Amino acid sequence: MIQTIITFIIVFGILVIVHEFGHFYFAKKSGILVREFSIGMGPKIYSYSKNATTYTLRILPVGGYVRMAGLEDSDEELKPGMPVSLITGKNGKIATINTSHDTTLLNGIPLEVTKSDLENELWIEGYENGDEESLKRFEVDHDASIIESDGTKVRIAPKDVQFQSAKLWQRILTNFAGPMNNFILAIIVFALVGILQGAVPTNSNQITVISDSVAAKAGLKTNDRIVSVAGQTTKSWSDLQDTISSRPKQKTKITVNRHGKKVTYNLTPKSVKGNEGQVGQIGIESSMTRNLGARIMYGFTETWKLTTMIFTLLGHMVTHGISVNDFGGPVAIYAQTSEAAKMGFISVLTMLAYLSLNLGIVNLIPIPALDGGKILLNFIEGIRRKPLKPETEGIITLIGFGLLMLLMILVTWNDIQRYFFK
Repeated sequence: MIQTIITFIIVFGILVIVHEFGHFYFAKKSGILVREFSIGMGPKIYSYSKNATTYTLRILPVGGYVRMAGLEDSDEELKPGMPVSLITGKNGKIATINTSHDTTLLNGIPLEVTKSDLENELWIEGYENGDEESLKRFEVDHDASIIESDGTKVRIAPKDVQFQSAKLWQRILTNFAGPMNNFILAIIVFALVGILQGAVPTNSNQITVISDSVAAKAGLKTNDRIVSVAGQTTKSWSDLQDTISSRPKQKTKITVNRHGKKVTYNLTPKSVKGNEGQVGQIGIESSMTRNLGARIMYGFTETWKLTTMIFTLLGHMVTHGISVNDFGGPVAIYAQTSEAAKMGFISVLTMLAYLSLNLGIVNLIPIPALDGGKILLNFIEGIRRKPLKPETEGIITLIGFGLLMLLMILVTWNDIQRYFFK
């Protein structure tokens, strides 16, 4: 169990860091202030600030986020009557605003806030030392920091470094960068799997026959090349899969090339349950190769193959209806991690690549609150030549977030029942 928990935290952590780093990197390159890069959710364990960004580690290892200036709804709002303390910098402007009761600033100026503007004109106004007869206004430095109620120190978010101030193409790229990094991670990890395995499947029509299978009983042999199935030419493993899968319990004529001679066999694929109902299966596998180039290219070929499978599954869900059983949440990932950990390091790597690919694709679905939904809003802005009203965009995002949370609750409860109360 300890091994599973550690593996789960590492796998989930890699997925989150890689995804969020994509947003982080392209936001920085676009001049957008990244106020916080968090690994984990919930209460803060540790924080470290460098180059205008605060890096935090939080207690729940089930996610993470990048807080970009102008996007986060959880800004520490300076409300009238709020007690804060201020530290001035060498230029005489306010360098630090402390709103935390748990953090004490030496030589801090105590202030009861009346008004503030930390986006445009950059000032804060209030009663110093609680003296209501002496209202003072302080200029705030463009690069000032604010200590939030939980003690996290982040930069303030002036208008010029906010997300909406970046060019439209920069915002689209920043939103796309998270899923893009997940695709890159999948390719790299699958390539590593190919190298470590020593051999990878080819996409040729040359086959390996499983003993006691339908193919073996019919007379097919390992290293045969299946050149046609039911009259359809099959030049690759993909052709074979598609054609045979479409013929469960149907008499099928198969022609093979064996040492330059064509031999024909008649067989009936057995019917097994697949993602889209019953599919045909005859008990063959793709031939393997130890070629180093092919093992490296496995990163691309396997990523592409699984991508097409995932999109096929998504299309099936749209046309045949969506069930909560089609989804898996953290509980399902934990259960899969447990099985992968038992099978060894390569199985864990394979699961990591598959999860990363899934995360990238799912995040591109145009649902508000997901990266795909944000990109859709970017394109709508490009067509309209002006952004949606912040209130309208906020409502759309809130509705999308609410639906996602509801789905997550349903999926988690379903996973608990599926894996722990069978």
